Amino acid sequence: MSPLEVIAAKRAHLARLANQAGAAGEVAALDAMANWIPRPRGRELKELLLALEESGVVVKGSSFDAIAMPRHIDLGDPAAVRAALPEMVFIEIKSANQARTKAGFTGFFFALTESEIAAAEVLKTRHKVALYNKLTGELLMTSIPEILARAKSMTWQLSVQL
Repeated sequence: MSPLEVIAAKRAHLARLANQAGAAGEVAALDAMANWIPRPRGRELKELLLALEESGVVVKGSSFDAIAMPRHIDLGDPAAVRAALPEMVFIEIKSANQARTKAGFTGFFFALTESEIAAAEVLKTRHKVALYNKLTGELLMTSIPEILARAKSMTWQLSVQL
């Protein structure tokens, strides 16, 4: 690879990281599923996390992107949240937008955060990972244990914010 090719590859990589591809993938996946709502924000998220904690489940708000809801509830109503909590499925969305990702998500490379793995551990069957291919529209519902069982390789990293 020539120095100019390295620079071009770096620019392409940075452009991919800098865009809103991940967020756009989440929106597309949410649009595809009628009973999913995006992760609540503000007071509603605090109320949801408190209800989870009271039920013995401690997760970070960043450990899921959406919630599959069996019916509409008012997330601003603490009693409604607590009543519906056992029926909620917490979903982490991972979206692919590269042609190298094949059917069934073979070749898909993505990261799982410590908080996502921890949420899967405590939520058990109420935590799912939605793999969404923005190019083909394919959606695969899976779990972190299933992903780890299928993984061809794992690369650990430390992410920092300065």
